[in-house]
Amino acid sequence: MNNNTKSSITLPPAELKLVIELQKTLKAKSKVEVIRMGLAKLLESTSRDKLRTAFRDASHKVRKQMRRDLQELDGISDEGLD
Repeated sequence: MNNNTKSSITLPPAELKLVIELQKTLKAKSKVEVIRMGLAKLLESTSRDKLRTAFRDASHKVRKQMRRDLQELDGISDEGLD
């Protein structure tokens, strides 16, 4: 059984020219391979953006609590020192 599904995409001349140029530059076997590579890069980029956003949000949450903790400890950090 063949898992491939046939699809047809019509591109404007300028975009087709870009695909052909990328095919040569990337040494891709076909125009379809160029499109697949582009889709993979787009997916990778999107996944990274989501991960970056999650890390930034987590950092902001931790930072607020850390500031409160440091303020609590600030008063006792030099106790008993000359």
